Amino acid sequence: MKSDLVEKASEIVSDPLVLINMVSKRVRQLNSGRSPLIPTRPSMGAADIALTEIIEGKIKLVEAPAAQTES
Repeated sequence: MKSDLVEKASEIVSDPLVLINMVSKRVRQLNSGRSPLIPTRPSMGAADIALTEIIEGKIKLVEAPAAQTES
């Protein structure tokens, strides 16, 4: 994983724990056979692909709706 990609992705997703979770989930998807959303090079690992997808806006954080409680 390239540190410059981590720095750029950190500018988009400021919470490090959220960024880690996003990258981890996408790496699992890529390793299970999902296609990359960007052009790749043979030297790119799954984490580099995931970070680049985040940087290029191909993957975005979607806030889950707040759970409604009954009053």
